[in-house]
Amino acid sequence: MLRQKTPDARVAEIIKLAVMAVGGQGGGVLTGWIESLARSQGYVAQSTSVAGVAQRTGATIYYVEMIPHSDNQPVFALAPSAGDVDVVIAAEMMEVGRAVMRGFVTPDRTTLIGSTHRQLAVSEKSVPGDGIADAEEVKAAAEIAAQRLILADMDQLAVLQGSVISASLFGALAGSGALPFSREAFEDAIRAGGKGVDPSLKAFAVGFDVAQNGVAAPEPILETDESPVTGSNEQATEWQVLLDRTEALPAPVVAMARAGLGKVVDFQDCTYGATYLDELNAVIGRDSAAQEWELSTTAAKYIANAMAYDDIIKVADLKTRAPRFARIRDEMSVKDGQLVQLTEFFHPRAEEVAGMLPAKLGARAEANPRTMERLERLFGKGRRLRTDTLPAFLMLHILGGLKGYRLRTRRHAVEMAHLQSWLDRSLAPLAEDYALSVELLKCRRLVKGYSDTHARGLTKFDTVMNAADMLKGRKDAAEWIARLREAALQDPEGKALTGAIETVRSFV
Repeated sequence: MLRQKTPDARVAEIIKLAVMAVGGQGGGVLTGWIESLARSQGYVAQSTSVAGVAQRTGATIYYVEMIPHSDNQPVFALAPSAGDVDVVIAAEMMEVGRAVMRGFVTPDRTTLIGSTHRQLAVSEKSVPGDGIADAEEVKAAAEIAAQRLILADMDQLAVLQGSVISASLFGALAGSGALPFSREAFEDAIRAGGKGVDPSLKAFAVGFDVAQNGVAAPEPILETDESPVTGSNEQATEWQVLLDRTEALPAPVVAMARAGLGKVVDFQDCTYGATYLDELNAVIGRDSAAQEWELSTTAAKYIANAMAYDDIIKVADLKTRAPRFARIRDEMSVKDGQLVQLTEFFHPRAEEVAGMLPAKLGARAEANPRTMERLERLFGKGRRLRTDTLPAFLMLHILGGLKGYRLRTRRHAVEMAHLQSWLDRSLAPLAEDYALSVELLKCRRLVKGYSDTHARGLTKFDTVMNAADMLKGRKDAAEWIARLREAALQDPEGKALTGAIETVRSFV
């Protein structure tokens, strides 16, 4: 008869922690601090890691086990098991959700520490519309799954202290009391690391306070309401004249009109901004207060988007602006004296190149298949440009400075013709169906981006706008256009839109 082996009582003493983080969030640094802390307090500790596929398609799971030192030490596990983790630290809100889904968080034992900020997954970014997952649903699930839940925007709390999220999460771990070590021992582990000690200790203190006492959300970093015009007094005067024109608009339209005006002027100049206001006023002239100016407010947004289209000039301009380089250095926590190598990926199609030609010449090029094939061979291959080098930067800087030439290009002629066609088609049913005109204006949302993304958006836009002809005269036409537009935003391939169009055809 076999005797059942008595379980080693010391196995129950093992403390098990899982850290879930993606690239750039300091998961390795945080794990190193935890392991160093444990050993400094007389514990035996082991850490392992299982890397995700890429920076935002899968988190790296760091796993730490620790136990007080003795002559009889157990063999540690290499990875966390569902239902058998004492502390889970998630460096982003969706990682909180992944931890819950994988069963690492259980109500009988797990302390869950997470950051509420978002670093969007590839699946969220690739959706044509708003593909961002609902963080509130994740929070609700975490509240049920965890024995104790500590949530705050750990990233912003750390940034405000000049540090990174790993330090504030380490502070929250100390403040949670989940580990049998003093605050001083945690701080000594940071000091032993020897890098960025003072900012890390400040972020640690904030995270500690969050876990101990709770804390109000950090003050948001507000965008300054600066003029998009920088230059001579004459240009500043022109901008002020445009702002004064917005004061004469209906009150509900003013805020959106000013935002649209700023976008259009930043894209081109004040003269172009005046054209934007002219187009908007033409819509306002057909609207009324009885409808709360919904048509005009919608037009203020989407006319601006249509006029500030994404061409090569705009892309080059945005990629060479000083604030962008400053933001990248800030996000990467670059210190003075450190070098940054920045590689930009460009993949213009023949259509983008032809669109940069003068309007008539570009039209002839587009009408000639041989010319388009030749342009595709010359420019169609993806290019990587190191904008930290002078030649690549100068090339993009010169391209971005061609605003004065832009209005003579083929692309501009095409975009303006498309703008007028869209407005005419959207406003055609206005007298009979106000709501339908509003929904048709909103369809401009489908046209966005650059290169292939722009081409796919145009195809979906045409499909939804053409559906309005099938729905003409129906009382629910506006509702169906809204449904079709949302279907178009669900996936890049347009499968949901195809199904929705078939549904419309079935009852028309």
